[in-house]
Amino acid sequence: MKKAIVLLSGGIDSSTTLYLARRRGYKTLCLIFNYHQRHKKEIESAKAIAKSSNSDYKLIRILLPEGKSSLLNPDISLTSGKKKIPSTYVPARNIIFLAYAVSYAETWGARAIFIGVNQVDYSSYPDCRESFIHTFNRMIKVGTKSVTQKRKDIKVIAPLMKLAKGEIIKLGMKLGVPYHLTWSCYEGRGSPCLKCDSCKFRDKGFQEAGVEDPLLI
Repeated sequence: MKKAIVLLSGGIDSSTTLYLARRRGYKTLCLIFNYHQRHKKEIESAKAIAKSSNSDYKLIRILLPEGKSSLLNPDISLTSGKKKIPSTYVPARNIIFLAYAVSYAETWGARAIFIGVNQVDYSSYPDCRESFIHTFNRMIKVGTKSVTQKRKDIKVIAPLMKLAKGEIIKLGMKLGVPYHLTWSCYEGRGSPCLKCDSCKFRDKGFQEAGVEDPLLI
């Protein structure tokens, strides 16, 4: 059976990506990261999503520099204002996550790495763009034993790259994604704050899809 590593945060995009990988016939191993983010509630959502899809998962704990990211530093406001790249940007996060995924892929014998980034509805993060994924794939080709010696490609796949949030949710509904288990809010409290960028994108998506957000019912 073909294998895939899936980066799973517990949000709408990564959960839909996981279910899409399963639909495509992959045996999936989910990587869930605890990087001391303030919205740790997403970790429990990710575990629940992995279990719901009959996927194994690994919880990886890493320590990233707190710096000026509001997802790591609770003293910084989550609201992005009018900045081109908001305060919620975590330096090199997807580079680090994907590096872990490549290592697991080589070890586990997976040929695909799925990530739920998209450049239509996103917060201007540079590591969510199609050009970033293309560049990372080029790096894999020259920097891994599996590819350089065995000629077995390992490829990062971003199937949601050109979809708006509403389109992603419609796709997920067809795939049977349990959106009631997902979590998006950066606050990570008992209920969504409805003010952070992630909450706003989520609300916009459900409105576009014409369905109610199960977390608000």
